[in-house]
Amino acid sequence: MPETQAAIVEAGPAAAEADATPVGPRLAPAAARWLRSFGAFWWDFLVGDTPELLVGILAAIGVVALLVKASTLNSVAVGAFPALVVVLLAGSLYWARRANRRN
Repeated sequence: MPETQAAIVEAGPAAAEADATPVGPRLAPAAARWLRSFGAFWWDFLVGDTPELLVGILAAIGVVALLVKASTLNSVAVGAFPALVVVLLAGSLYWARRANRRN
């Protein structure tokens, strides 16, 4: 047996793991940076500077999902979603105009 293998066998498996160099040490920081950037893009895209619109759209989708779940209300859901979106956009316009008046 060569000297290095004999030393590893004598020291045990813990010594072999301690001497082993990690494979791809730069992979984890690069992956974390990519994941953080990806999340920041989607947060900025979906939330932006009006998080109430995101919450409103999610609530509208939830209401429509509940209407669709009740099998007799599918036709109501078809009309409810555009109406909810129009109400949400009108509310957004109201909030923007009110904020503009203050400034």
